Amino acid sequence: MRILVTGGAGFIGFHAAAALLARDHTVTAIDNLNGYYDPALKKARLGQLAQQRGFRFIECDIADADALAAAAADGAYDIILHLAAQAGVRHGLVDPASYTRSNLVGHQNVLEFARHHRGLTHLIYASSSSVYGNDSTAPFSEDSRADKPVSYYGATKRAGELLSHSYAELFGLKQTGLRFFTVYGPWGRPDMAYWLFTDAILREKPLPVFGSGKLRRDFTYVDDIVAALVRIIETPFQLESGAPHRLYNLGSSHPEDVLSLIRCIEQATGKAARIEDADAPPGDVRETYADISCARRDFRFSPSVPLSKGIGLFVRWYRGFRGL
Repeated sequence: MRILVTGGAGFIGFHAAAALLARDHTVTAIDNLNGYYDPALKKARLGQLAQQRGFRFIECDIADADALAAAAADGAYDIILHLAAQAGVRHGLVDPASYTRSNLVGHQNVLEFARHHRGLTHLIYASSSSVYGNDSTAPFSEDSRADKPVSYYGATKRAGELLSHSYAELFGLKQTGLRFFTVYGPWGRPDMAYWLFTDAILREKPLPVFGSGKLRRDFTYVDDIVAALVRIIETPFQLESGAPHRLYNLGSSHPEDVLSLIRCIEQATGKAARIEDADAPPGDVRETYADISCARRDFRFSPSVPLSKGIGLFVRWYRGFRGL
């Protein structure tokens, strides 16, 4: 199949593109290579992908509708995997406009491109566990109202889901939204806790920990996520009734507290953490916990990598990447 991947230089986009290319799909990746974190990491990911047959990259900002149309105009795509977004909860306290631009304007531009793209069979897009906020009952089900996110990031992701549903209702655009739960692994994002903790422990620096380390996250190894993405892409879209729009949780369904994460990093690095208590910033939820019964039923989603193993794989990659 011919697949357009937005956010193709990002963490999940990179891993998804690599897996799809390995299965002989052709992949066009677009990304604006912005400076939210070091663009050199994004370029290093692209360097890995450029070695595979069937890959091409176009630098493009999805928030610019004309640029998106021009960038993707010379390709015919069967599937769009839309992963481009302004990520991270805390950056929304500093620059909420960047979330509006990418996650709302950019998402709508992708929807509009998709509905006019002849031959497109399916738009798959990334949402987030952040849509659930603190009021949903654990484990979080796709049937939850998810109407009280505590972060602006979560609010824009929930709004994107509603935009997608309206396009499905009005135009029959077949879509699947995926609520990712704390995805981690090699080539990950430098703003995430497991990366920051690993770096601090390896460099023997103090480690600021919020909420006495009791916050719980449904850490999900990237290979488990990518296996689900590939299966969803390769399975023809089916929905018995209603607007052609589905939502699925993709998580490990096994939340662990932050202290458990730190213990895994200590074990993998052979170094002790120097923990310092810190106040949690606004927007952090107390817990994420995915009910994955729907994804298991429809796509045989069965995450298999425990946190201890996944962190070990990340630390090994990180040492090599950073030369530590």
